[in-house]
Formats: sequence, structure tokens, C-alpha cells
Amino acid sequence: MNFKILTQHIHAIHDALQTNAVNAVNKHITFRNWVIGLYILKYQQNGEDRAKYGEKLLIKLAEKFSKSNIKGLTPAELSRCRQFYITYPSILGTVSQKSLLQQLDGAILGTVSQELESMPIRVIDDKQEINTTLFSKHHNQLFSSTSFSHFVELIKISDIYKRTYYELLVCKTTLSVRELRDSISTLSYERTGLSKNKKLSLQTIANKIKPTKAADAIKDFYFFNFLELPNIEVVDESQMETALLNHLEKFILELGNGFCFEARQKRILIGDEYFFIDMVFYHRILKCHVLIELKVDKFNAGYATQLKNYIKFYAKEVKVKTDNPPIGILLVTDKNKAFVEFTMDGINEKMFVSKYAVELPTKRQLENFIKKELKNL
Repeated sequence: MNFKILTQHIHAIHDALQTNAVNAVNKHITFRNWVIGLYILKYQQNGEDRAKYGEKLLIKLAEKFSKSNIKGLTPAELSRCRQFYITYPSILGTVSQKSLLQQLDGAILGTVSQELESMPIRVIDDKQEINTTLFSKHHNQLFSSTSFSHFVELIKISDIYKRTYYELLVCKTTLSVRELRDSISTLSYERTGLSKNKKLSLQTIANKIKPTKAADAIKDFYFFNFLELPNIEVVDESQMETALLNHLEKFILELGNGFCFEARQKRILIGDEYFFIDMVFYHRILKCHVLIELKVDKFNAGYATQLKNYIKFYAKEVKVKTDNPPIGILLVTDKNKAFVEFTMDGINEKMFVSKYAVELPTKRQLENFIKKELKNL
């Protein structure tokens, strides 16, 4: 072993254990807040002197903790702990809670264990009649790999189907807290079309996160508001491509789970003429190439023909036995839905036409757009 190898080993050990330490802290904070929420709810339901504190309970608790030099347990944080337990009362039933409980003092361990046994397994809105076992399968991974800051965003979502969508999104794509907020604020769930049917199965939601077919992986509308570009009319396609690839991480996040970047302006030779595909990705889940043509223009039949030829070329010249047939995405600023359907009729290649915007509309405009799109389905 030389000095270089020594430093490499130490560096690797540090990185691995540092990550484990952070994950351990996250688990303990999440567990602590869950148990705090359990106690608060239990007290509010059965506390002997609960009437004495009433609505000021959390304020009084926070004052007591601040005098004990326990930082962070403000009234707002205690309220979040309570809501956390109400939203995820059975989350620790799907993880190794014993390993966490055993680290507590013996007396406290006994008390907490009794509370866990006496509290209801699941607390849900009566209006949301669902098979809750379906929605608890991924909670083990959620608890193990997610910070409490993620849960703070998730517990704000009352609809259990919508919340499950974002839970799966966090688990499958390891979103940061900021990325989770962005996905929620840009109505990622609504844009998948899932909200049109509250009885959709968990498998349908999971397919949007881990697609099993091309249609699951493609959105009808993409938002590239992270580019901070001027009016789209003064930006050409080359500038758009450059801007998107300069923000590749956010671009891929908006595209969805499974996209891996391969090339920009991919040169291909058809006959004796060279052509250039705007962007090429490989979808690691669908096991196929995804060819993207970006147009700073509304839909044009010529664009569809161009992309169709690229797909045929990749299917014949690039695809290998282990690949599935390539997919094409034509990104345009606007599309006449009827004209698109008429143009695409008879085209066997897997090709999709999607709109995009570089500036996020207001929430009201976005909701109106989604309602209009759902009516057209």
C-alpha cells in the first residue's frame, strides 16, 4: 500500500460512513418526530388535564422545551409532528422499528412500545376508501431513505393518491426537498392525468414513475421554466438546446424517471446525406433510445415526417437485440390536437407530440389548462 492508495481508502471510508451517519441521523429525527406526534395526539384524545391547555397546548409545550434547551420544537414544528403521525400512523410497522426502540432508555422503551400497541394502525379520511396495504409497501424505503424535510412537504397533501404519487417519485428518483417542492408546485401529478380518476390502482401510479410502456414515460406538456429565457419568439432552436443541456439535471428531472443523456446534434448518414438529431437519450427502464426533436414553433406535419425517418434509421442501424424499438418525442410550442391526430394516423413508429413552455403559467392558468385537457380525453 502506498500513500496514494492509503488516502483513497480513507477517503472512501469517510464518504461511506459519512453517508451512513447522515442517514442514521435522518432516521432518528424522523422517528423522534413520529413518536412526538403520537404522544401529542394521544394526550389530546385522553389526557387527564387536556382541557386546561386546550388550543394553547403546543405553545405551552414549546415554552417548556425552550427552557430545557431543546431547540427546534416550536409550536409549528410540534404541529408538524402531530400531522406527521396522523398522516403516517403505520409507517414504522413497515420498517425495523425495534432497532430504533432498543436505543431508548428501558422505561421509555416500555412506554413507547405500549403506546405503539394501543394506537390505531391507520388514520385516514373516511371519504378515502382505499386498500391501505397497497400504499404501505413502499413506506419502508420512504422511511429509510427520506429526510423529515421531505415528509414536511408530503404531509401537506391531503389526497392519498396524490401523496402516494410523490412518495413514489421521491423513492424512485431520489428527489431533493427543493426538487420535490418544484414537482408539487408545477402540478406534476395533475399533468400525468392521474387526477381524472380517483379509483386508479397503485400500479397505474407506479407505472408513471417506473414506466412499462412508452406512453407512460411521455408527458403531454413539459415545463422548462428553470431556463429563465426571454420570450420564446426571440430564441432559436440551437439556443434552446444549449440552455436545456446547461440545465441537464433539471431537464432530465422534468422528462421523467429513466432518461439518460447520450448526444446532442447526433449526426446520422442516410444515403449520401447527413442529418442531425437534436437530442438522443437512452431510457434505462424501457430499454430503448429516445430521440427528441425540439422546435421553436407550433406543430408541423413536416416535423413529424422528419422524426419518423430518424426513428426508422435508429431501428434499423442502431438498435441491438437487447433494445426495444426507439421512441420519438417532438417538442413544439403549440399543437392543433385534431391536426396532430390526423397527421399521426397510420404512423406505426412510437412517436409522441408534446407541448412545452419556458415560463410557468399561474396556478389558475395551469389548473384551467389541465381541466381542459382532461375534458378532451
